[in-house]
Amino acid sequence: MTEEALMRRAIALARRGEGWVSPNPMVGAVLVKDGRIIGEGWHARCGDLHAERAALKSCTESPRGAALFVTLEPCCHHGRQPPCTDAILQAGIRRVVIGSRDPNPKVHGKGAALLRAAGVDVQEDFLRAECDQLNPVFFHYITTRLPYVTMKYAMTADGKIATRTGASQWVTGEKARAHVQRLRHRHRGILVGIGTVLQDDPLLTCRMAGGRNPVRIICDSRLDLPPDSRLCQTVQEAPVIVAAAGASPEKRAALEAKGVTVLDLPGPDGKVDLSALCRELGKREIDSVLLEGGGTLNDAMLRAGLVQHVCAYLAPKLFGGAQAMTPVAGRGVDTPDDCIRLRRTGLLELGEDLLLEFDVEKEGGPCSPVS
Repeated sequence: MTEEALMRRAIALARRGEGWVSPNPMVGAVLVKDGRIIGEGWHARCGDLHAERAALKSCTESPRGAALFVTLEPCCHHGRQPPCTDAILQAGIRRVVIGSRDPNPKVHGKGAALLRAAGVDVQEDFLRAECDQLNPVFFHYITTRLPYVTMKYAMTADGKIATRTGASQWVTGEKARAHVQRLRHRHRGILVGIGTVLQDDPLLTCRMAGGRNPVRIICDSRLDLPPDSRLCQTVQEAPVIVAAAGASPEKRAALEAKGVTVLDLPGPDGKVDLSALCRELGKREIDSVLLEGGGTLNDAMLRAGLVQHVCAYLAPKLFGGAQAMTPVAGRGVDTPDDCIRLRRTGLLELGEDLLLEFDVEKEGGPCSPVS
């Protein structure tokens, strides 16, 4: 195998941890000796072995003198697991080829430097762009301590997410809806407004086979969430967090009795302070959030600068109607130059529907990992 193929094998292994490793990064590793793969590994779950140690554990022969291809700079500090640099040196690895640089201040550059100082041949930035694509969530979270927010919506070709009556089932087809379940698995939390809950009484769980349920997060300034809602009845299946803004103690007590976590985060406008909510979610190690709100919540999150990515499912349908709902409500911008700019990162056909993916460009350019 070529060195490019070996790193791409490590990338494929890393993806096996999707949805399970948060708040850690997805990482894959391949050990090669005399042109043969002798060990492979990936970070499977938060708290489990890191990819490098998993690869060493799987070795079919002594790794002494082998080369290690790893998608992210090996860690050099004690966290939930001991340093991977220690394991690499103890195993006698002679060469380490690294894809992404780790922006974690505890690691950034230090892991590679430690290995070099011990006489290991270290090559950095190998297929870096491809490796970086594994971990936009980790890169954002570890540098800001805020969740990476993906705004997701399904709309018609004329930009409507529901008809003028509010009916929205279903805008897209089965393949697109199945893909949404993968997004729910991939993100650690899911965020909606109370309007969505009162209208649909949703579960907001992941219906993908073998998937992981996200933490359900509700923006509910007045604590109108009914204690008999399906969300409250399924707290044991997946946690529920409600963000309020000065609601009554009685309502709070009724929800907490159901096992719901209530956060009181009032903003100056009497509504939930969304920036404070994201800071609190970050403290709770919720590193990524799928925003499935309606137009009002989407608008508020965008205006607060809290959205990093957009997944827009486009259906070959037309709803029409001046009063039909759109993905982003609110006042909108005054001129085209005032728009929120996006950079397209993906295009995928899902049956008759399309998925368009975008990064939200911040001032000075789109978000990117630390160099």
